[in-house]
Amino acid sequence: MLLFLDIDGVMVPAKGWKSPELLNDGFPEFSPKATIALQQLISDDDTIMLTTSHKANFSIEEWKSIFRNRGIHTNKIERLPENIDNLNRKDEIVNWFKVNNTEENFIIIDDDTSLNDLPDYLKAHLVQPSPLIGLTEEHLVKLSELR
Repeated sequence: MLLFLDIDGVMVPAKGWKSPELLNDGFPEFSPKATIALQQLISDDDTIMLTTSHKANFSIEEWKSIFRNRGIHTNKIERLPENIDNLNRKDEIVNWFKVNNTEENFIIIDDDTSLNDLPDYLKAHLVQPSPLIGLTEEHLVKLSELR
C-alpha cells in the first residue's frame, strides 16, 4: 500500500502558540499520538510517500533516519517530486497520479484544505486530521477501512 503522508498538521500538530520541539536531527518531534497511530497502521509492505513541504529538504536516507529517531521503522520511503512550480497539494497529488499509473491501493493522510477539491476517486482515499491535533488512533477506523 502507498501511504501519502503529510508531516505538519499530521505528525506534528500545528500549534501556533508553541514551537514544536526539535530533536537532535533538527526536525520537529512527532506527536506521540500520531506516532502510535502510524505504527499501528503501517506494515513492512507499505511505502510512505511524503507529501510534506519539507520533502525535498532531506534525502530519503535522512527521512528514514528521521522516522527511525521517532520510533517509526520503515525502509520504504519515497516522496513526491520537488514542488518547483509552487503547486498546491491537491495539484501535486493529482499530477503524481497522472504520471504514475499505479494499481496499488493507497491512502492520503493530509490536513491540507486544498485536498477537499480532489477528484472523487482520490478523495475517497483521504483522511484529514485536524491540524491542531494531528493523526490519532481515532483515525485508524477509517484508515483500516481504506486498506
